[in-house]
Amino acid sequence: MAKQEEVKKTRAPREDRARREDDGIEKSLVAVRRVTKVVKGGRTLRFSAVVVCGDKKGNVGMGIGKAKEVPTAIDKATMAAKKDMKPVNIVNGTIPHEILGKYGTSKIYLMPAKEGSGIIAGGGARAVLELAGVKDIVTKIHGSTNKINCVRATLTALRAVRTKEQIAALRGKLPEEI
Repeated sequence: MAKQEEVKKTRAPREDRARREDDGIEKSLVAVRRVTKVVKGGRTLRFSAVVVCGDKKGNVGMGIGKAKEVPTAIDKATMAAKKDMKPVNIVNGTIPHEILGKYGTSKIYLMPAKEGSGIIAGGGARAVLELAGVKDIVTKIHGSTNKINCVRATLTALRAVRTKEQIAALRGKLPEEI
């Protein structure tokens, strides 16, 4: 009993440990799949996990991890997602223009929405948009609704979004001219 009390006193509360571990980065587990490989001696069972990480301030990334156990696969996916984090352009809680994201046979159409609309999205797209910091958006998924492909299509679309200022700079004009 005495040892358990000592351990409890030295440990930080759970919330503090989680915050210190993530450095303001939140993660969301999108999918866990059982994967089997047929070999000479039978089948080997492994797990594949898809995790999306973001800081809700315009940075988001996704990662896939594979391992013999689920927690290990999730940890690997989280590390990969943190490495993959890239900034996305968000203006007043939504995206500046409509865009179509494609990955494989999955297509996702992202449309800006009025303030207060919320995130109208399904599948893996919702996790990506929440962790990116988007507050108001409407989405529609066409084609395959495979969670991994939907996450990748959403990320492709978000990373392709440009602000008015960025487009003006590319054209060598002022934002008012566009």
